[in-house]
Amino acid sequence: MEDLMRPRIELKVHNSLRLIIANKDQKALNYAVNYARAGLSMTGEELRVQCLYVLNNITHWRGEVAKEVRGVLKEYTNRNH
Repeated sequence: MEDLMRPRIELKVHNSLRLIIANKDQKALNYAVNYARAGLSMTGEELRVQCLYVLNNITHWRGEVAKEVRGVLKEYTNRNH
C-alpha cells in the first residue's frame, strides 16, 4: 500500500518544488531555487535528501505558500524510505 502512495506524495513534493521555482525572485530563496530544480528529476531516497537541502535553504521564506511548501517537504522527509 505504501508503494502506491509514494508516487502521489512525490507528485506533491514536485509541485512544491515548482512553487519555489515560481517564486525565484524572492531573496529568501536564493540557493533553494537550484536545489528545487535539481529535485524535479529525482525520486525516492535521492529526492528525500534533496528536500533536506531545500528545507535548509527556505528557512527565511515567509507567507502562506512558504508554509504549505514547508509542510509538504517536512512530511516527505519524515516518511520511512
